[in-house]
Amino acid sequence: MFKKIMKGGHRKPSKSEANEPSSYGPGSNVVVSHASRGALTTSSPSPVTATPPPPPMGSVEPLPLFRDVPVSERQTLFLRKLQNCCFQFDFTDTIKNAREKEIKRQTLLELVDFIQSGASKISESCQEEMIKMISVNIFRCLPPASHENTGQEPADPEEEEPYLEPSWPHLQLVYELLLRYVVSTDTDTKVAKRYIDHSFVLKLLDLFDSEDPREREYLKTILHRIYGKFMVHRPFIRKAINNIFYRFIYETERHSGIGELLEILGSIINGFALPMKEEHKLFLIRVLIPLHKPKPIAVYHQQLSYCIVQFVEKDYKLADTVIRGLLKYWPVTNCTKENLFLGELEEVLEATQPVEFQRCMVPLFQQIGRCLNSSHFQVAERALFLWNNEHIVGLIAQNRSVILPIIYPALEKNIQSHWNQAVHGLTANIKKMFMEMDPELFEECRRQYEEKQAKSKQVEEQRQFTWKRLAEAAAERDGVGGGEGEEDHMITS
Repeated sequence: MFKKIMKGGHRKPSKSEANEPSSYGPGSNVVVSHASRGALTTSSPSPVTATPPPPPMGSVEPLPLFRDVPVSERQTLFLRKLQNCCFQFDFTDTIKNAREKEIKRQTLLELVDFIQSGASKISESCQEEMIKMISVNIFRCLPPASHENTGQEPADPEEEEPYLEPSWPHLQLVYELLLRYVVSTDTDTKVAKRYIDHSFVLKLLDLFDSEDPREREYLKTILHRIYGKFMVHRPFIRKAINNIFYRFIYETERHSGIGELLEILGSIINGFALPMKEEHKLFLIRVLIPLHKPKPIAVYHQQLSYCIVQFVEKDYKLADTVIRGLLKYWPVTNCTKENLFLGELEEVLEATQPVEFQRCMVPLFQQIGRCLNSSHFQVAERALFLWNNEHIVGLIAQNRSVILPIIYPALEKNIQSHWNQAVHGLTANIKKMFMEMDPELFEECRRQYEEKQAKSKQVEEQRQFTWKRLAEAAAERDGVGGGEGEEDHMITS
């Protein structure tokens, strides 16, 4: 499956997908995409139907409560209430249609309570109409991001004020209704999958780009429940999420819901059976590790780190792959990002076994040595804190003959020239630790370092002496040339 995904996020549907009876269903005539937001475009053979306009003032009347009608009439009343909830209202004007808005809100509350109570099992036709009503309300064009309106460079996502959906008083209840329907024990997946189909799931995934964190939280919970209940949709959901990630990594680097999608995947990864399938390992290599590249990683790094560590804890043999992947995308000039990488590296090393550690320890500690000498004190300090972890110290102690010669020059350089006193003190403690761990090895490393420094000093002195001789020879030549030119001028005169 993952080999097919790598052919690109935009691809033509395969014959098998095009012929699947569940690929298209009720609600597929609602288009959910915004060209400027980079949402996944989903095509449907059904014609596009416009959202129902708001009803005329006073045309919507409250319907009786479910408990006030006989049980035999509740299904009909349920359908009438759904029809009342299909109308959309303008929430930018709080006064306009205020009465109709309140009637719709109360009706949605009644529908949620009716589904949650399980007092009466709803028919298939009611389920179909309910999903249509939900689709009309939640599937919509998302507003453009703030930088798209101004034409300016996108700002840091952490500093941007999120756009809050004005229609949230209604939208929240629609999401609550969908959630209650999905988690209800009365919901038969064999029936429900006809309406919650691939088209519905794709449009749901498009909404993860909403800037409203409240909406993304609901979407996360609902999609997770759909993944757990509808086993038939699981491969398709993973595939669709991967396509969102591919586009984010390699094209846009802008998406509001990466963190929420990673939270869902963290739970999915936790349930992977062992031995792990090859497609899951490819997901790690082709999606999760490259997610360290985009600039806004700070927004979703906590969830990404959890997913990465889950893989290593599930299969310790993946530790070498993960560590080398981190080194591949290690930041050069972004100190904040470097701190995040060091924190994640510590978590991965805690789950790393000695054999896997030995495979990557040379390039790993070459990078750690560079971090130790960072002029940014927080990076140097965070790298030195790795020695506070007992498991990591144990791995280092077992392989000290390889590691100490790599990082000794970095430790010595910190002692001699680092400007920060805290870094200076931590470096001294680590030197003392190595000295007590293996005095002979430490003394050998110190001797080699001093020999190398003396040799470097000698080479530098030789270089300076050579440059001095060249300068003197050039000056002497210029002096001779100047004298000859003066004598020729006198003869001419």
